[in-house]
Amino acid sequence: MAFLKPLVSAAPRRGGIGKSQAIHERVVLISDQSVTHMSKPQKIELATWPTPLEPAPRLAKALGLGSDDLWIKRDDLTGLAGGGNKIRKLEYTCAEAVAHGARTLVTVGAAQSNHARLTAAAGARLGLDVLLVLAGNPPAEYTGNIALDGLIGAKIIWAGDVDDHTLEALAQEQVRRLESQGPPAALIPFGGSNALACYGYWDCGEELKAQIPDLAQVFTAIGSGGTMAGLVHSLGADRVRGVDAGAVTDPEVRVRNLLSELTQTAFCAPLNIRLDQVGAGYGYFTEPVKEALKLVAMHSGIVLDPIYTGRAFAGLIAAVREGSAKPGDKIVFLHSGGLPGFFGSQDALRFSAGG
Repeated sequence: MAFLKPLVSAAPRRGGIGKSQAIHERVVLISDQSVTHMSKPQKIELATWPTPLEPAPRLAKALGLGSDDLWIKRDDLTGLAGGGNKIRKLEYTCAEAVAHGARTLVTVGAAQSNHARLTAAAGARLGLDVLLVLAGNPPAEYTGNIALDGLIGAKIIWAGDVDDHTLEALAQEQVRRLESQGPPAALIPFGGSNALACYGYWDCGEELKAQIPDLAQVFTAIGSGGTMAGLVHSLGADRVRGVDAGAVTDPEVRVRNLLSELTQTAFCAPLNIRLDQVGAGYGYFTEPVKEALKLVAMHSGIVLDPIYTGRAFAGLIAAVREGSAKPGDKIVFLHSGGLPGFFGSQDALRFSAGG
């Protein structure tokens, strides 16, 4: 999918004390001396931080690791509408949108997009309208993320069977239409990922430094690339292991471009990205993912989703078996959420029902 840049009007809403000004009061300016490339941008707090870092001793032993080697960063517990990693990014992109007077958030995604769900939730929290331009056609039954999109109050436009460029163009057209009718609208990028949004996972990396100073490796799924880019910006490329979920054509290029924009210089360091867990494609429920979902559920009581965290943990299993993740290492698995998507996957539901 093409990289979407935020599209916001520069004209703030004028006149009166209304919801827009109330929202501005909740914008907080944060800074940190360790951010050297550019001043820390503004964010709107949408969750309670830091998220927990939990030990997983039974799961670690099942993998062949030491009982205190594996920890789970619970970014599935961020709060809004089922939680997930996109909230960290939306704290920054929503702050920018509000600062420019936006009254509607527009974004794009697949039918079961976690990002779309959490954009809808962020809009509800902030008193903003939300328009989701989703690929595909209206389903026979509204399940998983789609059901929550409607419950939260987002409006959905089904784009049909279109490519990423057409989906982006349709979203931009909706922004222009909305702005021609009234207050400004903001286009939130695909997957919530742009250089600004990467600061959400710089924040997460800083939390991990405090929670587990001897961290050796953190495993994360790669979708739109912003989560890995932000973690690399904080922790360094040598400690971050990305596992491609198949959402973009070239995840390394995506992550590298985000890092280059974020640091304002060409990012040339090697990136650790696994490409072997996609299987036949983004929407396929693979055998390694089935193994990962079952192993994690039975040894930790934690549920992964079949697209992102399932693939990421399958990549961790493969790394342990290969020896690149080994006993004695302090390993963190980033649980980036996605539980509603589990209930939107008929393959996952059939698999779980079959034991």
